[in-house]
Amino acid sequence: MASLEELRAERIKKLQRLRDNGIDPYPVDSRVDTEITDAILRFDELSSQAQKKVVMGGRVMTLRGQGAILFFNFNDGTGVFQGMLKEDESGKEIFDLFSETVDIGDFVELEGSLFTTKRGEKTILISAWRMLAKSLRPLPDKWHGLQDIEERFRRRYLDVLMSPEARERFIIRSKTQAFLRSFLIREGYLEVETPMLQPLAGGATAEPFKTRHNALDADLYLRIAPELYLKELLVGGFNKVFEMGRNFRNEGIDATHNPEFTMLEFYEAYADAQKQKTFVEELVRTAAKEIIGGYEITYDGHDIDIARPFEKISFFNLLKRDADIAEPESLSRDAYEKKARALDIDVKKTDAREKIMDYIYKKVSKPKLIQPTFITDYPAAFSPFAKRHGTETDLIDRFQLIIGGLEIVNAFSELNDPIEQRARYVEQDKKKKEGEGEVSPSDESYLEAMEYGMPPSSGVGLGVDRLVMLLSNAKNIREVILFPTLRQKT
Repeated sequence: MASLEELRAERIKKLQRLRDNGIDPYPVDSRVDTEITDAILRFDELSSQAQKKVVMGGRVMTLRGQGAILFFNFNDGTGVFQGMLKEDESGKEIFDLFSETVDIGDFVELEGSLFTTKRGEKTILISAWRMLAKSLRPLPDKWHGLQDIEERFRRRYLDVLMSPEARERFIIRSKTQAFLRSFLIREGYLEVETPMLQPLAGGATAEPFKTRHNALDADLYLRIAPELYLKELLVGGFNKVFEMGRNFRNEGIDATHNPEFTMLEFYEAYADAQKQKTFVEELVRTAAKEIIGGYEITYDGHDIDIARPFEKISFFNLLKRDADIAEPESLSRDAYEKKARALDIDVKKTDAREKIMDYIYKKVSKPKLIQPTFITDYPAAFSPFAKRHGTETDLIDRFQLIIGGLEIVNAFSELNDPIEQRARYVEQDKKKKEGEGEVSPSDESYLEAMEYGMPPSSGVGLGVDRLVMLLSNAKNIREVILFPTLRQKT
C-alpha cells in the first residue's frame, strides 16, 4: 500500500498536468447553477427538456470505470448525485483528462443533461467539466474505525464529511440554537450582547482564564457568565433580556464539561423562580417537538418522556434518599467530608461544606435522575446571587433541571437587595483568602448599579451544549462542539 506521502506526490503530478494543459486547478469563478437537492426535486422538469443543460458541482466521493464509461458520485453539501462520463459523448480529450487527473476528494464542475439510467438512478451525463479544487490528500476510507477518538475532534472537517451521524448532530445543534433564539424573541425577550473580556470574572462561582490588555495596561478575564451585565440591564429598564454565547471556565474536561461552552441566559423583571419553572418546562418540551419531532427522547439507553409533568424534589431530600443522610440540613462540614471519602470522593481541605454536598449529590443522585426533574430548595451558600426563600431563610429560591443525568438548567429568583449582596460578597472574598478558587469576587460596579434599584426578577441559565447532547443522544460534550478544547499534539 502506498504511503500518504507517495499518494500526495502522485496527486501533485496530476495537479501539474492540469496546469501544463493551461487549466487552473483552483479557478476564481464557478458556473454552478443547480444544487443537488434542486436537481432531485425538479428532476422531471429538468430532464424532460432535451436541450436543457445544467451545471452542477461538488466533491467526488466514489469513482468507478467501465472502459469508455466513467461513473462517480459527488456531494455538494446538499446531497449526493451520480455523474456519468462517456468517451463517445464528451470526446476523448475531455474523457482522458478527467480519468487521468480526477481523484476522490476533488471538487469538480459538471455541465450536462439529466437522465435516468437503466437501473433507475438519477444521473448527469457530462458534456464538459472543470476542476474547481484539486485535493492533495486522500479521504480516509476507514474513518468510522478510528481508535483515537480525539482525531475525529481534531479534524472535524473530515468527521462531518465522512460521518452522516456527526453531520446530523451539528444540524440538530444549529436548529436548537435557532429555536431557542426564536422562542425567546417570540415571548418578548430582547437579545443583547455583553463583554467577554471583563475586569472581574463574576456572575458565577468558577475559576476564570486571565489575560492582559497591553494598551489599557490591565488584567482582564474571559467571562465565566454574562449574568451581572444582564441584570444591570434590568436596572436600566429592559424587562426581558437574553444572551446566547460562549463562556469560559478554567476547569477540568470530562463528558459534560469543556473549558469553552455555550450558555443561554435570560432574565425577566417581576418574575420569580416558580414562574420560570413553568416557562422552562414549556421551552424544553417545545424544543423536543420542534427539533426531533416528538416528546419521546432516547438518551444513553433510556427512554425519556418529555410530555408528562416534570418531577420535583428538594436538594436535601435527594441527599436523604440517595446518600442515606438522615439530617442533611444540620450535618457538619467534617461529617460531610467523612461521608464523601466513604463514597470514594476526593475532598480538598479548602472545599466548603456546600461544595462537598455538591460532590456527593453528583456522585449518588444526579446519574439516577433520568426523567425530567426539578431540584429545588438549595442551601443559601450555593449561590451568592440567589434570593432567600420567603419562609426558609437558610434556603435560596433556586432550581436546577436534570434530564438523562445531565444538568440542563440552573435558575433562581435574583437577589436585588444591595446590602445583602455586599454581605454575600464578603463571604465570597473570605473563601478566596482561604484558598477557594471558584468564587465570585466583590464587584463594586455591580453593587453601585443595584443601589439605583433593581426590580424583583428571576434568571435562567441553560446549557446549550448539554441540551444538544440530550436531543442528539451524544454521550460526550465534545461530540456536540465543532472544535472542542484538546491537548495539543506533540
